[in-house]
Parts: sequence; C-alpha cells; structure tokens
Amino acid sequence: MEWKYAFKKSFPVMIGYVILAVSYGLYMHNLHFDWWFPLLMAATIYGGSVEFLIANMLLLKFAPVTVLLITLVVGFRQFFYGIAMLDRYHGHGWQKWVQILGLSDETFAVNLEVEVPEHLDQQLVYSYISIYDYLAWVFGAGLGGVLGQQLAIQINGLDFIMTALFIVLALEQILKESNHISSISGFIITAICLLAIGQTYFLLLALLLMVIEYTWIYRRLQRRAGGNK
Repeated sequence: MEWKYAFKKSFPVMIGYVILAVSYGLYMHNLHFDWWFPLLMAATIYGGSVEFLIANMLLLKFAPVTVLLITLVVGFRQFFYGIAMLDRYHGHGWQKWVQILGLSDETFAVNLEVEVPEHLDQQLVYSYISIYDYLAWVFGAGLGGVLGQQLAIQINGLDFIMTALFIVLALEQILKESNHISSISGFIITAICLLAIGQTYFLLLALLLMVIEYTWIYRRLQRRAGGNK
C-alpha cells in the first residue's frame, strides 16, 4: 500500500516537523498572537523559515514590498527544488498540485532519496509523503498555539532539529552518488558566496551559480555521449 510505505518514509520528517512547528506556535504566542494565527499561517504559507520571519514582520509597520523581497530571497531555493524534481514528478490532477505546492526542504530530500518498489505507484508515494509532511507541520503549529495559550511556555533551541535532519538526508543522498563532483562543487560555491557577500543574499547567488555550473556539466556530458556514438 502506497500510503503505508509513504508514512514509513516520511515519519522522521513528520516528527521533526511537529516538534519544530510546536515551537513556532509557542513563539507566535509569545508575540501575543491568538492560537489560530500559527495554524492559519502554517496552512497557507507552509515555509518554516519564512513563517518565523513573517511573525516578526507582523509586528512592524506594514511594508508589503519588503515582505515580498524577503520571502523571495528566503524561499527562492524552492524554485531549484522544482527543477531538480522535474524528472521524478509526473503526477496528474490532484497529485500534480500536491507535489508542486508541498515541496518543502525535507520533502524534497525524502522524495529525492526514496526508492519506491516497482509494485507501488511512484507518483502516489511522492504525493502521500508531501501530504503527511504538510499535515504534520500544520498540526504542530496549531498544537503549539494551543499549548502556548494554555501553558504560557517557550522552548528554545528546537529550530536546529530540522537543520540536523536535512543534513542527515543530504548525507544519505551523497553516499548514493556515483561521484561527488556536484556535491563538492556545491559546497565550495556556497562557502565562497557566503564569505564574499555575507548571509543575506549568499544562498540566491550560490544557487544561480550552481545552476550555471550544472547546466555546463550536463551539456558537456551530452556532447561527450554524442561523440561516442
């Protein structure tokens, strides 16, 4: 059954999402928002780092252009996730929209790494993984909002959980690579961009440079393959 297999694969992410989303709900409560605010934002935005940033911006003077630019910079990596999944995502109807709109960092990592058995519908597994992760995040945010309102507590340091989980998933993918050229070059490019322009815009520049690099490598491989025919 696709839903059982997807649940097993997405379970670690779901646990991490619930814990981090609870901390987000508590954080929103400490900013004096009602319990339903984090629930609504989690359901409509579905971008952890963006939601934490928006929470602070809601307390400032209304500046839609600033919010838009920051959201684009922080969430622009999702664009490249979509490109990377073009050869995997072929869902139709509701599956297509679930796969597109549910592509978070960890969902991308899981769906990129998972090897679906031949007797299962691959696209359905991808869709279920996306749904499970989304529901876990929304549930955790709502739970955190309710707990914050009832208990008036705050837990610090939980935001590192998803970073650690994403690192583990990335390492698993690296270990499966036939060569590590793309991984090593990606690390080097990211480090150089961070040192050159600082934390604010380094990710956007690094992603653009990696797209240029991988496009060049892909074309070279195509030419080499064509020359060997």
